[in-house]
Amino acid sequence: MPEETLLIVGDTERNADMLYAVGMFVPDPFIFLRVRGKSIVVMSDLEIDRARKHAQHCEILSLSYYRQKLNQRGHQKVKLADVICVILKEKGINQVVVPASFPFATAKQLLEHDVQVVPREGAFFSEREIKSSSEVKKISAAQMMAEVGLAEGIQALKKAKIGQGNRLFYRNLPLTAEKLRAIIDTAVLQAGGIAKDTIVACGKKGCDPHERGYGPLRAHQPIILDIFPRSQKTGYYGDITRTVVRGRAGETVHKIYDHVHQAQELAIQRLVPESPAADIHKEIQTFFNDQGFETGSRHGRMEGFFHGTGHGVGLELHEHPRLGETSESTLKVGQVVTVEPGLYYGQVGGVRLEDVVLIGKKQPQNLTQFEKVLEI
Repeated sequence: MPEETLLIVGDTERNADMLYAVGMFVPDPFIFLRVRGKSIVVMSDLEIDRARKHAQHCEILSLSYYRQKLNQRGHQKVKLADVICVILKEKGINQVVVPASFPFATAKQLLEHDVQVVPREGAFFSEREIKSSSEVKKISAAQMMAEVGLAEGIQALKKAKIGQGNRLFYRNLPLTAEKLRAIIDTAVLQAGGIAKDTIVACGKKGCDPHERGYGPLRAHQPIILDIFPRSQKTGYYGDITRTVVRGRAGETVHKIYDHVHQAQELAIQRLVPESPAADIHKEIQTFFNDQGFETGSRHGRMEGFFHGTGHGVGLELHEHPRLGETSESTLKVGQVVTVEPGLYYGQVGGVRLEDVVLIGKKQPQNLTQFEKVLEI
């Protein structure tokens, strides 16, 4: 069987496959081809010299050269699809494999030029699931950025004073979710990361796992801090969650926290090669149910443990494998996943803990160093 010709059209800021293939940040869409095992990129005059320096594993072609060539043939408005067709014709190729998210208009133009376009469902580069030692270091560095932000956030909570109605005050001003998020995100930025949609969810707001949080923060209630920065240098992500209480946590919150912590440790122990990801998730569900923490709808809202146990992390925040009920993945050495069980009950709030873990040959390696302490 002849080797497939791969084609991506996109930028590396938003397209993780393109960043994986080329290894440099380019904000505007460009062409990537893998022909007979060789990587080729077509760059504008703006980016071509930088590409020669930072993408030395690729053959660098000039977009201007092909535009001029097509202009000489009578093409007035040269599109990327026109350039792709010329290159494919030069190499005797009439079929390409593209990501499922490939631009429809470009695919339509290729088809009009008798180029067969075959979309690939699922992962475009399946090898992205297995992280090299270099990639693990990049994820660890991003995780450290997350921990720096978390440390600053917790320090602000520790310094906060408890005022009337248990409202927290920081430097004589009300401490809100928005203010604490700004403190965390600024620390992440200074550490070399970009934090987006950081979660600071206090009390009942924490019962919606993706609620960013808003308004005044209060003492004696659980506050979920979930930080998932992207490294400005490499594009790799970190992901960490801690739940803390400024002041004293009630007995129920203590009980929930302890069981979430136990569930996380149990899940991490199960992260061994050849383990079905769905089985790990089901074991955590069973653990919570056996401990009396039921999951289901109450008063029109979900309560208990109603999200996945974890997910892969790398150049995207959510990658394969997924540790969830419908996952078909089997764990492999070199995968990096989050482990983030949680429990959510309207009368007390939410509790979630999250670490990033590397699946090793014999035992998992937790890449997260930050301590787990409920009361601060």
